[in-house]
Amino acid sequence: MTGFVGCGGSGNSDKGDSGDSSGTTITLMASQDWVYDAEMELGKQFEEETGIKVDYQIVPADQYYNMLMTKLNSGEGPDIFGGQAGSFDIVSQYNVVENAVDLSDQPWVETYDEAAKEQTSVDGKVYGATYFDTTTHYYMIYNKKIFEENEIEVPTSFDEFTAACQKLMDNGVTPIYEPCGDGWHQTMWFTSIGGKYEELVPGIVDQLNNNEIKFADVPELKEALDQLNELAQSGYFGDNYLSDAYSDTAMYMGTGEFAMTMDKPGQISTYVDASGGTYTEDDFGMFLVPLLDNDILNVHPVGPTRFVYSGSEHIEEAEQYLDYITSADSVQYMIDNESKIENLPYDVGQTPSYSASTEEFLDSFDKQGTVFQDTIKYLNPQWTELTQDIVSMFIGDMTSDDVLNAIDSRRATQAEAAGDELWQ
Repeated sequence: MTGFVGCGGSGNSDKGDSGDSSGTTITLMASQDWVYDAEMELGKQFEEETGIKVDYQIVPADQYYNMLMTKLNSGEGPDIFGGQAGSFDIVSQYNVVENAVDLSDQPWVETYDEAAKEQTSVDGKVYGATYFDTTTHYYMIYNKKIFEENEIEVPTSFDEFTAACQKLMDNGVTPIYEPCGDGWHQTMWFTSIGGKYEELVPGIVDQLNNNEIKFADVPELKEALDQLNELAQSGYFGDNYLSDAYSDTAMYMGTGEFAMTMDKPGQISTYVDASGGTYTEDDFGMFLVPLLDNDILNVHPVGPTRFVYSGSEHIEEAEQYLDYITSADSVQYMIDNESKIENLPYDVGQTPSYSASTEEFLDSFDKQGTVFQDTIKYLNPQWTELTQDIVSMFIGDMTSDDVLNAIDSRRATQAEAAGDELWQ
């Protein structure tokens, strides 16, 4: 199938009877970076135990949603499909009540994190299994040695942050590795500080969700975009940021070519590996995305989720696979073998892999707030388009006002398609 990168794998379920299912192949379709190598290895183990093979079909992020919906709407969906969770989005974007199987009676639901369960349910019925580390999010990761060599303190405001970036630039160090080439990363600067928006504009979440205000009405949202654009225009992202890839983050951070990036804490170990012994995990630290002088820890209770397609001919086998990957052994395997996974939202007696510094960082904040893509209706489904708009802002084809107006326009279109009475 054109557009897919096949990544062989296999079926699952350590509890199911493989007698009738042996030799069956189930398909799992997901966006790029939603299925890790460790899960594919679990798929192979699942096949060995059950005889059910899993065909992992991975689609580029900018093509995934349109390709998935084409397949679902034509009645030819994969047995399992990936989707970003969110109590609003799973209805308006994926129509899970029609397109997915009610999984409420599955064994793993008893161990499922309540926050994740809420964001993958409709009218009390669970439709998806989140398979993503929702316990940490993306923060600024910085190289302590580089900061010390350049006599830079950890910034606590946007002005301090830009001053640090300029000092690094003046001393020949590229401040920030910002990989825009994948079409998803840069938007998190804007959306991750949802807690700060709510603090500065009390009630903004409810007002946006009730269509009482628009993105373009909020000066703080414009200011955040303008600050993000300032970082790009000042050269702090380097010369090749528009084509830089997220997969190269470890290499560039490991060589010390860049002083900072925005990433998950679990990725620090990959920087160390890429450094060839130059750095240890203690050589890297964390602080919050500094737009709008942010001081509120960003939390993200949802993430890429697995749904069983209601039109599948292999619903039982697909359910077996979800049961398998959420078992105690599988959850621990993911934690132990995938750097991006320090924990998963299932209480099965696992041992998380948080470093002491990560735990200290997470415990150091009195305030926390949920990222905007989880709380604002009709925002997450336009992630790809919003990311493209931010690039257009970087290259001068759009202003911050244009970006906000485009968000509002797409939200209105999605709300109309969903029959949202608040937009009538």
